[in-house]
Amino acid sequence: MSTTMMPTRTLAPTALPRHRQAWVCRAYGQPDQLALEQQPLAAPGRRQLLVQVEATTVESADVRIRSQTLPRGFGLIGRLLFGWRRPRQPVLGTVLAGTVVAVGPGVQGWKAGDAVVATTGASGGAHASLALVPAGRPIVRRPAGMSAADAVAVVFGGQTALHFLQRAALQPGAQVLVIGATGAVGSALVQLAHARGATVTALASAANLDLARQLGASLALDYRLHPPHSLGGGLFDVVADTCAATSFGACLPLLRTGGRYLNIAGALPSLLARPRQGRRSLGGPAAESTQALQQVLDLAASGSLVPVIDSTWPFADLPAAHARAGSGRKRGSVVVQVG
Repeated sequence: MSTTMMPTRTLAPTALPRHRQAWVCRAYGQPDQLALEQQPLAAPGRRQLLVQVEATTVESADVRIRSQTLPRGFGLIGRLLFGWRRPRQPVLGTVLAGTVVAVGPGVQGWKAGDAVVATTGASGGAHASLALVPAGRPIVRRPAGMSAADAVAVVFGGQTALHFLQRAALQPGAQVLVIGATGAVGSALVQLAHARGATVTALASAANLDLARQLGASLALDYRLHPPHSLGGGLFDVVADTCAATSFGACLPLLRTGGRYLNIAGALPSLLARPRQGRRSLGGPAAESTQALQQVLDLAASGSLVPVIDSTWPFADLPAAHARAGSGRKRGSVVVQVG
């Protein structure tokens, strides 16, 4: 469906919205800590775009920040990064699709009416009706015919999967195990690894095995009946753990010589683990860039990366979307329709 374009001129400051609706997290805890507020809105400053948000997502990062349920070893680090008593940035959300309303001084290449997809990183701010996005952030045009919901659904998982597959130097014919194969990251990993010629074994819940096969897994196994350690020794070139279900040490017997353990969920001990017998643990945050964002959307536009949407929520129900994203049972991305 084509995007309805707004007038291409930049609106005069007096015509700009003066307020926005935003979900704020003023204290760490359960989803009921989130509150909808009307906030004053400044005109875009130098090298900023004001974007009317049409869709966003609730990602694992949003859940972790709100609840402070961080990967093992990151409790103190998380408080230092995000705020000791409460979130330093109370408006969460790192992925958005929408329409540019106005641009600030120094912005080139963008104008009011452009349909865009952007990531805001640690600054958050996407869980709002309007967002001020720095022009230096990854921001690209939304592909023609792609809905805002489909666009945001592929961004986080797609960028993370691309980052780790590139670091793993995945080759055609590689044997890949994806643990948590139907979440936002896992569903993208299965698709992209399969597209690169790898043979994928997926671990997921029994209810999601058919989905894993549809995404490209050659073998899909119920993780309750077939935990990673039961799969046999030296089978895999890459083990991708998307949900902190295991560890580098526990996965060593699964890896071939030169194999890579992808520590996507970020547990600190595996992040710091040294190579053993030619096997390596690769972790850390996935790099964000305009190039990576464009690549993900190009893959989605071509049909090579299919959006997997667990559920879609209205903006008024964002706390319920948080609860679903943190349930441990979602398939793909939790999408919030804003406008």
